[in-house]
Amino acid sequence: MVKSLFFLVDLRRFLPPGILPIVKLINQIIIKMKKHLFPVFAIIGLFLSGCNSEPQMKITDLHVHLKGKFTIEDAIAKSKAENIDYGIAVNCGVGFPIHKDSQIDSVVALFRNYPQFYLAMQAEGREWVNTFSKESMAKFDYVFTDCMTFTDEKGRRNRIWMPDETWIDDEEQFMDYLVNTLVTILNTEPIDIYVNSTFLPAQMQNRYDLFWTPERMDKVINAAKENNIAVEINNRYEIPSAEFIKRAKKAGVKFTVGTNNADENFSGAEYALKMIKECKLTGSDFFLPVKKERI
Repeated sequence: MVKSLFFLVDLRRFLPPGILPIVKLINQIIIKMKKHLFPVFAIIGLFLSGCNSEPQMKITDLHVHLKGKFTIEDAIAKSKAENIDYGIAVNCGVGFPIHKDSQIDSVVALFRNYPQFYLAMQAEGREWVNTFSKESMAKFDYVFTDCMTFTDEKGRRNRIWMPDETWIDDEEQFMDYLVNTLVTILNTEPIDIYVNSTFLPAQMQNRYDLFWTPERMDKVINAAKENNIAVEINNRYEIPSAEFIKRAKKAGVKFTVGTNNADENFSGAEYALKMIKECKLTGSDFFLPVKKERI
């Protein structure tokens, strides 16, 4: 309408004299309307866009390590800069610096001056349940483990993130054993979170969907649900898959966000944010531990 009227104005010399004042009046009205109504429409547009978008969920990364050059002071700065709360995880188990009950109090004492962080026990290996007492476990805000270390049916100790310590004679048999071991862990070990969830050895990772069949997924999901164990969405390894997350959500399993950084070179929670959007997760789908008094 506006363009057509301006077209008429450009051709005013062809119009009868009595029409020109009317055209000018209409043109002035349109200009005034545009001037006054534009801010109104802009405000309305902003309001509607705000109504249609959900606020971004606050992210808490419950799987952060003080490793490499990454110090507690770095964690404070990075957490603040990225607006992501952290849970600092301490590796506890056979072969690790923290491997007995008498060391736990000193660990907790270190974090008394850092109440902004959650404190986690990362339980290593399958021996940890006999290495630490329930009293020691209870001094942490939460406890988690994975299924990356186990002894196979031939008595070989597997650490499946290390190719030279992973024993695979038959991939399908290995996968069945891995899933059954994981279900046993979820059913018997006193943990709050299953981390590095659905991790596979390097030689199998590019065929994730082949090995993580719906049946295998459901075995793990059902065990996690029955034992009230949350499943980590891992930023470093970008696991588990969206399909796993959707099935777990449908079953009522809770989630956490974790990174499992090896050093200071990590940033944000890109994969978790992607999965939150793709799988339509909300705050109520996530487990958040309660911070305990550090005596």
